[in-house]
Parts: sequence; structure tokens; C-alpha cells
Amino acid sequence: MSNAVRLYETGGPEVLRWEPFDPGSPGPGQARVRHEAVGLNFIDVYHRTGLYPLPALPAIPGLEGAGTVEAIGEGVAEVAVGQRVAYAGVPPGAYAQIRNLPAHRLVSLPAAIGFEQAAAMMLQGMTARYLIRGCYKVSAGDTILIHAAAGGVGTIVCQWAKHLGATVIGTVGSPEKAELARANGCDYPILYNRADWVARTRELTDGRGVDVVYDSVGQATFTQSLDCLRPMGTLVTFGQSSGAIAPLDLGLLAAKGSLFVTRPSLMTYTAERADLLAHARDLFEVVESGAVRIAIRQTYPLADIIRAHKDLEGRKTSGSSVLLPWA
Repeated sequence: MSNAVRLYETGGPEVLRWEPFDPGSPGPGQARVRHEAVGLNFIDVYHRTGLYPLPALPAIPGLEGAGTVEAIGEGVAEVAVGQRVAYAGVPPGAYAQIRNLPAHRLVSLPAAIGFEQAAAMMLQGMTARYLIRGCYKVSAGDTILIHAAAGGVGTIVCQWAKHLGATVIGTVGSPEKAELARANGCDYPILYNRADWVARTRELTDGRGVDVVYDSVGQATFTQSLDCLRPMGTLVTFGQSSGAIAPLDLGLLAAKGSLFVTRPSLMTYTAERADLLAHARDLFEVVESGAVRIAIRQTYPLADIIRAHKDLEGRKTSGSSVLLPWA
């Protein structure tokens, strides 16, 4: 019998339970995957607290994993038994040693990319891909601002945008995280709790403002992020670690320079299999070329999920974190 982390009610980390779980045989269109590594992401916290409700309770959280296909159900053509695979996105259920999931959500894992590396990068890396190639197409000569520049998505965006020829400004919470962001391509890390980051961003752009702001913080940064944009600039708000954003008077966007605001999700950008494969292909390409490095800075046994969530919520983590199902 394998184990999984189940959630019977929403709440703090203590509601997560490590217990026996039998996924059964894969149904039509499904594949059974033996996980070798599982991703830890802030959206998992949103699911646990109920901010982003799961389809039903009890549930197994987690949206990212990598492992080997153990069995396939009727009609599966996308993967084969024994194939190394990875995935990110719905349906949830990654916090398990073994699980069944729709085969069309799996992508083949290149030989050069290990299981732990894959689990550390699929959700965050494909998020970075839609941010800089979908929501706003970053090009050479652009200047971007990324909040949480030392986080999992942040370090990937910094590297990828720098590779594309952009100037990268990033906000961070400590000198150590500033050094981490700088090492990953951030030209100008700003300590948001020690400096007026809006004024500093304006100063760094000679008063013009940045072309795009990538904001996963939400409530605490939304209005100031708008103030960092050039006329007709774009704000991409893709998370809300500080809380939900208040209702917006759209007239504010006109007053601040005919601005654009979007609230995307990876699930929408990769809903079609062709789009999923394109996101994965582009991510694998920049990682295999060395343009983007995936640094796993924390690992936890999946059985120690309560501590992992406490560290994540307490901002004790940086870069990517991985859960090990068999540790």
C-alpha cells in the first residue's frame, strides 16, 4: 500500500494528513505514475486554506510531479509503461507516492533532466514561460520588474528574461535574497522593506517606468506596481501571497497611463495539449542549454509535509522546493 497526503478540511498546515492510499488501476485515458519527486508551490497553500477551493473534500493536494509510468488505461496513446514523465497543473493529487491522472497532461521527460529537477521546475518554469512569452512578450531592450525575485518563479523569470536581452529589476526581502536574485540574472535587486521600490524603479528607468510588472504578491503591492509602469505598460498579477486584491475602478488604469492588467493562470495557458507541449518544450530547451538553471534549495520528505508548508508560508524558503515521496 502506498501513502498520500489527504486534506479533509481547510485550515493551517496541521490539517494535512499522511496516510495509506491506494490509487487503484488507471481508468480509460489515465496513466498510473510512481512519483520520484513532487513539487511544492504556493498554490498548494491556497488550496489548503480554501482560498482557491479544491473540487471536493477530502482531497489530495499538489499540482506537480515527476516519475515513471507504471500502467496505462484503455485508449492511452500519449505515454507508455516505463516512460519517464513530468506534469504540472490540474487535476490536483500530486502529494502521493503513486497516483492516476489523465495521460494527456503528461509530458515526456528528456534524459538530461532528472526527476527532482523536473518536479522543481514544471509548474514554476511553465508559469515563467507564459509570463514572458504569453502575457507580455519580453524582448531585447525591455525592462521588467519581478516581485519575489528570489522565489521559484522569480529566479526562473530573471534568468529567462535576461537571456532574452531584457533589463531585470526585482524586489526581495533580505540581502541574502538580493544576492540570490543577482546570481540569477536580476540586474537591480531592491530590498522592498528598506527602500521605496517604486521610486527606485522610476529612478532606474530615468522616470519612464518599466514595460511590464510581474506581481505574485497581490494586495500589498498592486497599486504601487501600477505606479512602476510606463504608459500603456502591462501588469501581470499571477498570485496573491499577501492577500486578495481589492475591487478595481478601471478608470484608475486610464489615469495612470492607459495601462493593461491581466490575471492569468497556467491552467488556461496550457489547457490544450499542443499548448502544454509547447510550454514544456520551450522550458526544457532553455534548461538543457544552460540559459536557465534550476536550483533546488530545499527538499523535504513528503511525509513531513506539515513542516514544508510552515516553511513555505513563513517565507523561509527561496528558489525551488521538492518533496520526496519515498524518503
